[in-house]
This record gives sequence, C-alpha cells and structure tokens, in this order.
Amino acid sequence: MTMIIGLTGGIASGKSTVSEMLKKRGIPVIDADLIAREVVEVGKKAYTEIVNAFGKEILNEDLTINRARLGSIVFQNEDKREKLNSIVHPEVRLEMKRRQEQLISEGAKAVVLDIPLLFESNLKHLVDKVIVVYTEEKNQLERLMKRNNFSKEEALSRINAQMPLKEKVKFADAVINNDGTLEETEQQLENILMNWGIG
Repeated sequence: MTMIIGLTGGIASGKSTVSEMLKKRGIPVIDADLIAREVVEVGKKAYTEIVNAFGKEILNEDLTINRARLGSIVFQNEDKREKLNSIVHPEVRLEMKRRQEQLISEGAKAVVLDIPLLFESNLKHLVDKVIVVYTEEKNQLERLMKRNNFSKEEALSRINAQMPLKEKVKFADAVINNDGTLEETEQQLENILMNWGIG
C-alpha cells in the first residue's frame, strides 16, 4: 500500500523547504501550486473560464494571466476569491489524482501531496497522514515581506486569507517546527518518516 501524505503549512512557513527535502530522499511530491499554474495556461479550460469571469484586464500582453493583478483583485474580495477557487481547484484536483495514480501504479512507497490549503479546502480525506510545517507568525510575516517585497499590510492580508497555523497544527498527524536551523528541520522530518516506516 502506498502511503499518501499531505504536506501543508502557511504562506512563507517553509513548506517548500520541506518539500525539497522529501524529493532529495526520493519521495515523489505532487505540488498543488505548480499544477495550479499549469491548469491556467493559455488555451486550457480554467484559463478561458477565468478570463470570462474576471475580464481581459487581468492578462499580460502575451495573453498569459497576470498573477499579481489577479491576486490583488481576489485578496481584496472574498466572493471573487471563491469564484477563482471554484474554477481552478477542480482542475488541480483532477490532475493531482491522475499523477498520484500514475505513481501508485509505478509502485511508489509514499506519495506527498503538497497542498497549501489542505484544511481550508476540506481535502484531508485525500491523504492518510498530514504534516504541517509551522513557524511563529512574526517569522512568517518577516519572511513574506522580505521574500515578496510586500508591505506589512499586503503580507498580513495574504496570511489572514489562510487558516492560522496554530489551528492547522491541531489537525496534523505530525508537525515540523521551522523556526530553527535547516538541520533541525531535516532531523524532524527524518524522525517523522522513520516513525511512519518510510524513512
């Protein structure tokens, strides 16, 4: 039996770092964010629906979607965010399922689904175990402002659009505290995988 592991956290919590550590160990990671970019490429079903819903002003000159422009619209407006999610999420799920089945058929011991909004989108039923990557909110805020050149307000609006990390921890099977060194993060991951028999 292939173990399906959900990897989640908050924006700028260090989830991508843990994802890379898993890949280095040869554990395949299916990344919801990467797939979300692929399903909105020009000509895809979700692309057409997004342009119909939000208008051509969200497009770049080369007709690709301007993610920053679309982001600034949906992060200010709950209804519009829900509309975007209702277009993108089903397409992402279909593609993730297709890749997961492929990996299972190839005999993967474990498959990781890297889903930032695992709990917010009620997707816990898709996985056997959940790892939450945790960081203190002040660190999350600092990292996000630095990484994306956001003002404090912009960073907070992104953080507040997600379930607080303290809440996510309550639903986790395992938690990696990413406030220390990379070595400490790696050691925590190592211990979790060993406990689950996939170390």
